[in-house]
Amino acid sequence: MADPLITVCPACQKLNRIPAVRLAEKPNCGACGKPLFTGQPVDVDSAGLDRHARGDLPVLVDVWAPWCGPCRTMSPMFARAAEALEPGMRLLKLNLDTAPDIGRRFGIQSVPTLLLLHRGQLKAQTAGVMDTGRIVAWARSTAA
Repeated sequence: MADPLITVCPACQKLNRIPAVRLAEKPNCGACGKPLFTGQPVDVDSAGLDRHARGDLPVLVDVWAPWCGPCRTMSPMFARAAEALEPGMRLLKLNLDTAPDIGRRFGIQSVPTLLLLHRGQLKAQTAGVMDTGRIVAWARSTAA
């Protein structure tokens, strides 16, 4: 049997070990009992991003700002991408205004910016508005 994957509960932030074959079975958190995957992006701060990024699943992060019109345009498309990409990938939303350290760490010059992280390492980064299909295609191609 393959080693279990470590994923973070979006509700309580506890680590969970889940066999990869069980991801599609809509597993619940072993600590709080809430679903580990909801088909919706998870809002995080800097610490939450770091916690999720250390898990075994690829993490796709929408770095946005509330004053950004293109960010508001892309938000529902990113939410639809979560439906398509979970449970094989965790989708997060991070407000750059409340986490400027993330902007400095990744050299973010504009929003919206997408970051693809896996096991704590940046795998890919892109900026600009994308529709759902492009978000899904970009995430899948860069996570492979």
